Amino acid sequence: MSIKLNNGIEMPIVGFGLWKVNNDTCADQVYNAIKAGYRLFDGAVMRYGLLDYGQLRSLTCIDYGNEVESGQGIARAIKEGLVKREDLFIVSKLWNSFHEKHQVEKIARKQLKDWGIDYFDLYIIHFPLAIAYVDPSVRYPPGWEDTNGKITEINAPISDTWAAFEELVEKGLAKSIGVSNFHGQLLTDLTRYAKIIPQTLQIEHHPYLSQPTLIKLAQNKGIAVTAYSSFGPQSFLELDMKEAQGAEPLLQHPLIKKIADKHSKTPAQVLLRWATQRNIAVIPKSNNPERLAQNLDVLSWNLDQSEIEEIGGLNKNLRFNDPVNYGLDIYMYTG
Repeated sequence: MSIKLNNGIEMPIVGFGLWKVNNDTCADQVYNAIKAGYRLFDGAVMRYGLLDYGQLRSLTCIDYGNEVESGQGIARAIKEGLVKREDLFIVSKLWNSFHEKHQVEKIARKQLKDWGIDYFDLYIIHFPLAIAYVDPSVRYPPGWEDTNGKITEINAPISDTWAAFEELVEKGLAKSIGVSNFHGQLLTDLTRYAKIIPQTLQIEHHPYLSQPTLIKLAQNKGIAVTAYSSFGPQSFLELDMKEAQGAEPLLQHPLIKKIADKHSKTPAQVLLRWATQRNIAVIPKSNNPERLAQNLDVLSWNLDQSEIEEIGGLNKNLRFNDPVNYGLDIYMYTG
């Protein structure tokens, strides 16, 4: 099953997310995911290690930084005849330090080279935040800090960045373009001046952060929604994030388990079906062959409408992927 984007292109509704996939296993994981039936792969360039900002807490975290290895897995599958390039839907993202208009195409071309492909099926603005440029020859994959070890915001408006994205489409470097982590006001503003309306909006979305009005806004504008972190706190426990540690795990939540037992499915399948049944794409990941197959099996069965509403009733407006939760002095979700 797929979602038809507003440019007529079909995007698989279930993909494989590459966040926190280790470099040493990434190529094999991508290859095995293709063998299991996955066709959409959601990646990005950014990586950071130990963070320490004065009084803010330190944190070790891995964020993507595996585009070369992801491309190796794809190349192997293509070489063995498992798929053709046109069978795949490859997604990547522009990091915050490359928002200046003259930097966008250069870094997109570098990312394409790392993947070993000629175009992205979808290229996304990772965050609505522009920070100081650091040349890839100095540090790559990029992080939050500039060359002085500080996070420095710069004057690079989204309008300029988006104009550069539209040029990527014109030049055939991206077939579709989108945004991530945008709230409603930003999304509405972007659609007022964009020559190409975003094809997708990627957001944190799970029962503890259901964001129904943002999803309705996007879908009403013809913008497809992709959910990341569909299992809520599960993805953030290993990051020593107190917000995640204090939340009841969704995969063990009594309501989710009850619904899973009723349908003879796993809690993970229920959480994914809760999204896909509302035409929201999902990008889970697993290195377990059985769970790989289970995560794809979220289209052939349905939840009752009452169950969808019950799951939505778990909303706490609890956001995990917030820079503040990582100890970063960046306030994108205030208000």
